[in-house]
Amino acid sequence: MNRHRLLAIAICFVSTSILSAAEPQFSSISPVGMQRGTELEVEIRGDRLQDFAGMVFYTPGLTLKEIKPVEDKDKPKKAVAVLVADSTCRLGMHAVRIRTNSGVSNMQTFYVGAMPEISEKEPNSEFEAPQPIEMNVVVNGVVQNEDEDFYVIEAKKGQRITAELEGLRIGRTNYDPYLAILNEQRFELARSDDAPLLYQDCVCSLIAPEDGRYILQVRESSYGGNGAASYRLHVGEFPRPLGVYPGGGRPGEEVEITMVGDAGGEKKTRVKLPDAPGVFQFFAQDEKGIAPSPNRMRVIDIPNALEAEPNDAQAEATPMEAPGAANGAIGGKGDTDYFKFSAKKGEQYDIRVYSREPLRSPLDPVVNVYRSNGGSVGGNDDSGGLDSFYRLKVPEDDDYLVRVIDHLQKGGPEFIYRIEITRVVPALTMGVPEVRQYVSHFAEVPQGNNYALLLSAKRENWGGDLNAVLTDLPPGVEYEILTMKGNQTTVPVLFKAAADAPLASALVNVTGSPVDDKINVTGNIDQRTLLVRGRNNSDVWGHNADRMTLAVTEKIPFKLEIIQPKVPIVRNGSMQLKVKAIREEGFDAEISLRMLYNPPGIGSSGSIKIEKGKDEASIPVTANGGAEIGDWKICVIGRAGYKSGAVEAATPFSTLTISDRFFDFAFAKTAMEQGSELQYVIEVTKKLDFEGAAKIELLGLPNGATAEPTEITKDSAQAVFTVKATPETKDGRHKSIMARAIIMQNDEPITHTLGTGEIRVDKPRPKEVAPAPKKEEPKKEEPKKEAAPKPLSRLEQLRMEKEAAKAAAGN
Repeated sequence: MNRHRLLAIAICFVSTSILSAAEPQFSSISPVGMQRGTELEVEIRGDRLQDFAGMVFYTPGLTLKEIKPVEDKDKPKKAVAVLVADSTCRLGMHAVRIRTNSGVSNMQTFYVGAMPEISEKEPNSEFEAPQPIEMNVVVNGVVQNEDEDFYVIEAKKGQRITAELEGLRIGRTNYDPYLAILNEQRFELARSDDAPLLYQDCVCSLIAPEDGRYILQVRESSYGGNGAASYRLHVGEFPRPLGVYPGGGRPGEEVEITMVGDAGGEKKTRVKLPDAPGVFQFFAQDEKGIAPSPNRMRVIDIPNALEAEPNDAQAEATPMEAPGAANGAIGGKGDTDYFKFSAKKGEQYDIRVYSREPLRSPLDPVVNVYRSNGGSVGGNDDSGGLDSFYRLKVPEDDDYLVRVIDHLQKGGPEFIYRIEITRVVPALTMGVPEVRQYVSHFAEVPQGNNYALLLSAKRENWGGDLNAVLTDLPPGVEYEILTMKGNQTTVPVLFKAAADAPLASALVNVTGSPVDDKINVTGNIDQRTLLVRGRNNSDVWGHNADRMTLAVTEKIPFKLEIIQPKVPIVRNGSMQLKVKAIREEGFDAEISLRMLYNPPGIGSSGSIKIEKGKDEASIPVTANGGAEIGDWKICVIGRAGYKSGAVEAATPFSTLTISDRFFDFAFAKTAMEQGSELQYVIEVTKKLDFEGAAKIELLGLPNGATAEPTEITKDSAQAVFTVKATPETKDGRHKSIMARAIIMQNDEPITHTLGTGEIRVDKPRPKEVAPAPKKEEPKKEEPKKEAAPKPLSRLEQLRMEKEAAKAAAGN
């Protein structure tokens, strides 16, 4: 990573905890690693450590031997412990949490190596005065701002010198380490910045060209750094392949692999893969030592094919099976690899290229699929990360070709990839949703009390209800969990600890499976803990856990319970959900309340408190018009200040019944004048029977307008209100007229809030003014008009014409 890019990154370390919480805060552990087969005294820094009681290790091989007393005045911020790494402890990163009597801390990492450990000794910031170290050791150091650390070793000609650095992977801060091996003339013989195998960390390896002294330089790539920029520098003769080929195989089989990228050249060995599918961590080893971190391989039960060169053209494609896997390497610049398989019309396959994850190859793959005649079917680049995924819906019976290239046309022996073509099958992943952003969630169950959280489920290629089973809980802890419906992605789980449950912690297995036993799939927890975040809170480094952390904590001074509602909440309705606190004598702190979750269509306030010294509060709950009808188990979480932080408890499950509305309202649009009255009519359509009368009041009336409540029964067809407007009532259109209807059952209200209608308020029209009477003038007599001759009928016209003809004849 270059300096300009690094300067553009917001250096951001994930907040380790929320100080208002009672659980301990785990800031650092020093040293940050140890040699396996030894024991080590470590100093732990953080907060609320005064009742340090144990540690949670996510992987076997590490144990806590002893907690030493601390006499310092800053005791809550410091603890001392003795750790033991047994001789078979896995090398590399181990995730660790602290357990106190009051809670469990955030996660930190701790490393186990194969070689003796030493510490950086300042001053070592000058090339001319490096710190002398032996070969085959691990140096624990820190890069401060503008710091450079130099170390010197002695080596013989032909001797392999390998240096691998853990920096970003320690997980304390986002920094970009740089590592180089130089000769005494200060010429760089090898350097590393952002090795793909090691994420953003470094590895250098070379064969010593002559006898002499070799200097190792460690710094931040842009000369930054700080007190959190710790590193572990492994220096020795151990092998360090940058890749292994093939990238996977079948469970339980023995595979011949080729290690590439090591300074000593390619080497073959045989590896027995584990019996269970997943990711296998292979640690390269020879007579000179063992690599500090693994190469990774995929283990899945499908046929395995190996690339056969030449396969750069479609006609030279390497045969493979579907379902099946193909292994290859983009061996050089511009290399193209083709594989060929047969498929039937209508079949569906997921075609996934594994390179960056989990193999940590530098390849940025692009995958394309073609018909046997060369016609394109589809392809993908970077479908989730740098790797590629394409779902093939087979259009016709045919042979199909898969092409893999590097996005930037790069290549090399370590550009290894693995194509897996699998049938589209159901998949399920369980999770624990965050409550505080970027902070992985876990369970802390107080003795004699309840704790609740949500579990999530990600279904792929199937749908339906599912059940989850939890195992390996600490002694004295029980749980209650609901069936997760097919249209839900989370489900509540309630933990109950007996009053005498031992203070302890455990990693709990969570297994989800469909209710329909015809769907063959199970899923376990995959919980990501962000340890280092980058720009825009991107995930730079973290840890994935396959189990959930749960601890039994000391008793707290309150319990909570929901006062069971005796009536349902209706669609477009509301309810005041009453919560009661049972306090121990002397504890009167306020308790903040929130619903663990809201059933579909339900909303609730998250800002309600049981006030100081009080025992009860009500949470406003609303239901929208599509709230899912039925009985729902609900739970309320309470949080209160206690001792040096805050503690939480949950109510037992209670039932919230969601019902349809008892009636529908049809609102009028009408108008009235300021200072007038209006008969406002709402048409009522009954949906459910009810006893007695429902009291209805209008809401949203314009300022200055009033209406007395009215009542309806199950037989009413209308609700009529007399709306009175004052002369000062706001004029204009008022479009938010609603009605609140309350039915009493079992001495509790069932509240509907329905709408909307409209009332237009007009200003009064001005009164008409009568015109002044006009002065009459004497009338002038007008000459009488002769009446217009009456039109003659046709008969009369003929009669007159006849008479005129006779007269003319007589003359």
